[in-house]
Amino acid sequence: MPLTKEKKASIVTQFAGSAKNTGSIEGQIALLTERITHISGHLQANKKDFSTHRGLMQLVGKRKRLLNYLQKHNLTGYRQLIEKLGIRK
Repeated sequence: MPLTKEKKASIVTQFAGSAKNTGSIEGQIALLTERITHISGHLQANKKDFSTHRGLMQLVGKRKRLLNYLQKHNLTGYRQLIEKLGIRK
């Protein structure tokens, strides 16, 4: 089930500041992380769903590129975000 408008707005508000600030890097990374966790749960139940696995790898790559950009331009924001999301130990 895809993210609802209310869920998206709450995630963006929590990480980007405003519900309308969907273009911020932090908001995009948080939304991608939510989608990645949802798809990972699906793949644990459906191990042979290879097309979804490919889509998951694309999302992970996109999140990685956005995290690299954030790390280069705003190191303190990067560190705070990965701590909030619980990624990259």
